[in-house]
Amino acid sequence: MWTRNHRTIHIIPNRLQSDMTSRIANPYALAPEMYKAMVALENTVKNCGLEYSLIELIKMRVSQINGCAFCLHMHATELEKLGEHPMRIHLLPAWREATAYTPRERAALGWAEAITLIAQTQAPDADYNALAAEFTEAEQMKLTVAIGAINVWNRLQVGFRGTNPELTIQHAASHAA
Repeated sequence: MWTRNHRTIHIIPNRLQSDMTSRIANPYALAPEMYKAMVALENTVKNCGLEYSLIELIKMRVSQINGCAFCLHMHATELEKLGEHPMRIHLLPAWREATAYTPRERAALGWAEAITLIAQTQAPDADYNALAAEFTEAEQMKLTVAIGAINVWNRLQVGFRGTNPELTIQHAASHAA
């Protein structure tokens, strides 16, 4: 646990099974009508009129908070495809200290954290005021629904132990002489 800017963030140890086995092979096949509704919501979010790169930054940050490897892989890949500078992706956990984000992005990131951690934050006035300074009321609603949607996806993936695609990475330690 650490405190930053008068917020307490709880670090939850990795509880994943060592073999990273999914709990349910294909949970979406068990509730296809719910999966279709989530996909429809996702398409609505994607086409809601907010900047797509902003939506992806929010999804990435929320997925970092929730520890969702599946979604982190997906949204980092999408941000790279959009031409996002890699350093902005790397700095995202420290966005408050980094100078790489616009006031609009900062307001959205603050709101995303507040909503994702709502049981702890209760959506503080300071975060809402920053949001209101950068977003219209309609945009606030769209952004909040987008934050809610990625939180649902994260909970499905983390809860059922969805795994990110296999990666073949040669670690730096293997290059040591």
